[in-house]
Amino acid sequence: MVSFAPTSPETVEDQRRYTEDRLVEIACLDCLARVKVKKNSDHHTAIQWNQDSLAHCAEFQKAQSQPEGRPIRVACSRLRSSIEAAVKDGAIEVGAEDGY
Repeated sequence: MVSFAPTSPETVEDQRRYTEDRLVEIACLDCLARVKVKKNSDHHTAIQWNQDSLAHCAEFQKAQSQPEGRPIRVACSRLRSSIEAAVKDGAIEVGAEDGY
């Protein structure tokens, strides 16, 4: 179910920019799951997973097999380390541009 369906061209463009602009594809250095990442600040990291990357993530697969399932807002610590390494190496820029 869609919780927000933009109707104006400006809002559609804002949504596209927020969900697509400046995303960098990063591979987890452990399981090689590939996700798209952007960092608007040191404290804000946006990660876009897809079905393939979720299936490759060993940490998520292990958590998913638990009786209660994977907690929704729990991040993969291995991917977090990979993102930090990519920032350090300059592969991911930190800082929003025009709010995105």
